[in-house]
Amino acid sequence: MKQFIKKLKQVTLATSKQRKKEMWDVEGILNNQKFKFDTRPIRKNAKIGNFATKADKMVFNLKDEYVIIDIPELIKYIQKNKIREFHLQTLIAKLDWNIILSK
Repeated sequence: MKQFIKKLKQVTLATSKQRKKEMWDVEGILNNQKFKFDTRPIRKNAKIGNFATKADKMVFNLKDEYVIIDIPELIKYIQKNKIREFHLQTLIAKLDWNIILSK
């Protein structure tokens, strides 16, 4: 995720306490707005999230790009559709606030 962090301005890395309790990894400015990002990697074909997160955006590190999903929008989608698992391509198609950055 070091390459992703280089795309941000005014970067602040979360402390280990913030990572654990608030569930965000890096804060910075992207597209002239300040956000907290969850950059945890995908493990066993899944990315684990939590409704108690203080992160604004979730970052997926793919081969050629970063996909950034809005967490409040994601939570509403999950609650509305009563789902626990989903595919990233489905989220990209169904959610309005997505950013795809080339590496």
